[in-house]
Parts: sequence; C-alpha cells; structure tokens
Amino acid sequence: MRHLKAGRKFKRSPSHRQMLLRNLATALLEHGKIQTTLAKAKEVQPYAEKLITLAKDGWDLDHFRRTLAVLTSKKVAYKLFHEIGPQFKGRTGGYTRIYKLAKVRQGDAAPMAVISLLGKDEAIKAPAKPTVVAPATTS
Repeated sequence: MRHLKAGRKFKRSPSHRQMLLRNLATALLEHGKIQTTLAKAKEVQPYAEKLITLAKDGWDLDHFRRTLAVLTSKKVAYKLFHEIGPQFKGRTGGYTRIYKLAKVRQGDAAPMAVISLLGKDEAIKAPAKPTVVAPATTS
C-alpha cells in the first residue's frame, strides 16, 4: 500500500528525478510556459512556485544562492529575480496554471498539459457556485 507516500517517481532514480524537475522548472521560468505530461506538470508546479516565492521579495543574496542551487541556468535565475519575482509581489501564491490538453501523446497515450506562469494582473477564478433561490411563501 502507498499510504502517506507523496510524490511521483516516474520510474527514475532519485538523482534523475531531481534533475528532471530542475530542468522543467528552469524551462518554465525561461519560456513562461511549457508543454509536458500532466503528471510532470503537477509535480513541477509546487517546485517552481517555491522558487518564485523566494524571488518575489526582491534581491536577497541568500535567496539568490538557494535559487542557483536549484536552477540549471544563471541567466534564468537573474530573470527570476529581476522580472518574474517583482511581477508577483502582491500575490500570496498560485503563480502558475495547468491546462489539460485534449490530445494525448502519440507513442504511449499519456495525457498532456501546458503549465504556464500567470500574467501580471491575471487571476484564477474559482468555479461559480450555483445560487439557490428560496421559494417565496405566501401567507
């Protein structure tokens, strides 16, 4: 049983899995959006959001070094601290969005998704709850 075993393994060794997440997060921050499998998108989302949280308060040497330890490109780390981080300064979380695609991957029929960074003033809207109208009573 897999009780309390969080995370996906992707049939990779721990070092390979860590490098996969690092590369996906670097590509997401570099390009703004990437197309990947749904499972990988769900796994990289909190990974990338933690990096954005480190960068959104502005330049801090400790945060920059912690970010460099994760990202595979120094250029992307600078972009994160100078462009992406300040963009989300007033936001408390939810910097990315995952869109499920209707198509599946040709080779193995894996569900595909696009993970992208939100725009500057873009908000994630919660689904609207249906309103229930109470019947009027006549007396």
